[in-house]
Amino acid sequence: MSEPDEDKTLNFHEMGLDDRILKAIANLGWATPTPIQEKAIPLALEGKDILARARTGSGKTAAFSIPVVQKILQSKQTSKEQCTKALFLTPSKELCHQAYKNLMELTSCCSREIKCVDVSPKVPLLTQRPKLMEKPDIVVGTPTRILSHIQAGNLSIKDTLEMLVIDEADLVFSFGYEDDVKAIIKQLPKIYQAFLMSATLSDDVLSLKKLVLHNAVILKLEESQLPESSQLTQYHIKCEEEDKFTLICALLKLGLVRGKSIIFVNNVNRCYKLKLFLEQFGIKSCVLNSELPVSSRCHIVTQYNEGLYDYIVASDETLLMNPKTNPNEPTKKKHKQIKRDKEYGVSRGIDFQNVSNVINFDFPATVDTYIHRVGRTARGDNQGTALSFVNMKEMKSLAEVEEALAESTPDGDNVFKPYNFRMEEIDGFKYRAKDAMRAVTKVAIREARLKEIKIEILTSQKLKSYFEDNPRDLQVLRHDKSLHTVKSSSHLKDVPDYLIPQTLKNLSGRGRQARSGNKQFNRGPTQTEKKFRKRKADPLKSFEFAGLGNKKKRKK
Repeated sequence: MSEPDEDKTLNFHEMGLDDRILKAIANLGWATPTPIQEKAIPLALEGKDILARARTGSGKTAAFSIPVVQKILQSKQTSKEQCTKALFLTPSKELCHQAYKNLMELTSCCSREIKCVDVSPKVPLLTQRPKLMEKPDIVVGTPTRILSHIQAGNLSIKDTLEMLVIDEADLVFSFGYEDDVKAIIKQLPKIYQAFLMSATLSDDVLSLKKLVLHNAVILKLEESQLPESSQLTQYHIKCEEEDKFTLICALLKLGLVRGKSIIFVNNVNRCYKLKLFLEQFGIKSCVLNSELPVSSRCHIVTQYNEGLYDYIVASDETLLMNPKTNPNEPTKKKHKQIKRDKEYGVSRGIDFQNVSNVINFDFPATVDTYIHRVGRTARGDNQGTALSFVNMKEMKSLAEVEEALAESTPDGDNVFKPYNFRMEEIDGFKYRAKDAMRAVTKVAIREARLKEIKIEILTSQKLKSYFEDNPRDLQVLRHDKSLHTVKSSSHLKDVPDYLIPQTLKNLSGRGRQARSGNKQFNRGPTQTEKKFRKRKADPLKSFEFAGLGNKKKRKK
């Protein structure tokens, strides 16, 4: 009789949670707790310090937000004094915004009892001082921002703090917060409960554990670092560097990438280069990088989650941690260097919702970076697809990722599937891609970066008060508008019939999808395309076009 009890899932209503928290959880649609929530919440309610390692998208943040809210509600019953009892530290402003939103959702039914403040926005400290003077129950921020408020006398937690939560702990030291964290710990009381959350147990996490935790329980769930192959399908395409642009154009214009997608590149220049390239083919996308104001970045993520955009081109900048590690970023620049936000992070922890595909346009340099990028899709119980473009220089990184992921699978199998097709079948797109790339010059990229930043700063600062009074207008503000720094040809936006591979035409609905919306579909070919049409292609034998994000099997 004991074995079934051990296998039984512990539900939220069996954890002794307040009815107001249970109602908020029900409003969020959380039917049952995730494995990390099932293990961590009871231990946290018992007062244990916890170090939790669980893969991205497993619900780690909620696993510690719920007990924090529960313990504050319990303390309110015996103590009427208003004071700051919990501190949430995250390494990036985006994660702060996400943690704050999660806390607001969980306290939606007890908002009068519990006050929460996010101090991560980059505004003068004096503007946030009045909120902190009210002694909110929970304060969320980056280590640097929290320390600044403590030193300014805006935040006092020496005698009142009871709980400390550090999210994405493996990034805290690598983002340069080590000294800040040590200074904050000196301002804490001798006795407090602490939680560390991380997707990996690196040396930095173990160092942080020694600083923060006391006799901690280590939760290391027996699970692979990424979802199973039945939930997450991982492809790779081995190609030359110049073929990457041809591939992304063909995949998007032929409708082979379906659903919301995040396209990762390795630096800001590549971010705008790809956006300008896609613009010429009529493909709208919005960029996400460290140069944009934090309010714009958070707004982009919110609108993306609401379904306003299909494609985000995101720069995953590991150079923010070590500027010498990225060989692709130019070292000598004649123009003024644009200031970047060191507290930016998009591939780590951000809860992008309903992402069907992650495309590694530039393959990540490390295994951890790959895991966190791909972790943006197949979150919860959703299906997802990851597609990586790999050139010769990136083959070593691919081999390292394959080896690391094979070790985490039961049979040691390779998790990657080759996305096979004959490149010669999309030669027509290659000619068009070359024409489009000629317009994407260094000057055009630099102008696009400056223009985008000016627009976003104007939107973030000049119109802030207007949007506060007119929130509906903020909802329709778009970030995927064309930058118009390159001269585009209208014919590139169309997909003529002769460019669609015969195999794709035979697939039900594919040809119609690729042609849909083309007003000039019967337009004659360009001179370069006429040369392509004269060449005789071999019969299609091994042409394999699988629709990314489309898990339904086609009927023969």
